[in-house]
Amino acid sequence: MSPLFLFLSFVALLSALGVVLAKNPVHSVLFLILTFFTLSGHYLLLNAQFLAAVNIIVYAGAIMVLFLFVIMFLNLNEETEPHKPALAKFAAAIAGGSLLLILVAAMRDINPAGYDPASFDSQIGMVDRLGMVLFQQYALPFELASILLLAAMVGSVMLGKRETGERNF
Repeated sequence: MSPLFLFLSFVALLSALGVVLAKNPVHSVLFLILTFFTLSGHYLLLNAQFLAAVNIIVYAGAIMVLFLFVIMFLNLNEETEPHKPALAKFAAAIAGGSLLLILVAAMRDINPAGYDPASFDSQIGMVDRLGMVLFQQYALPFELASILLLAAMVGSVMLGKRETGERNF
């Protein structure tokens, strides 16, 4: 394993823990952005440059701006947060432990394939290959997703449109 992979993995795990353990929601979002950047570094190590760029543009850019907007709009703080009972915390710990146990059991018998230089294709993650597969084999789902996104944009514009005489907050 390369030292860069180990470094990116270490930073990704620490920042993912920071997402969960941060008390301030804005700090949690910033840790999530760092996690997305480290995952993009992993994509680059896997020779998937397009996925790395899309991950940074879409997730670290657009989605995180949306998360920050919602967090700042809701103005979350400790005083307005309802107190969670001990039973709910215990149930969450049991559910998380069960999920960890299931993941370990599922991954126990996996044998990862090794690197075969004879069959390695260095162009597998490039944009032209991805575009050929996307527009040849998956053209209909691609177009349906674009129609769904268009409907979501029209719906958000209609919901956000103010009526005459309506005031802002």
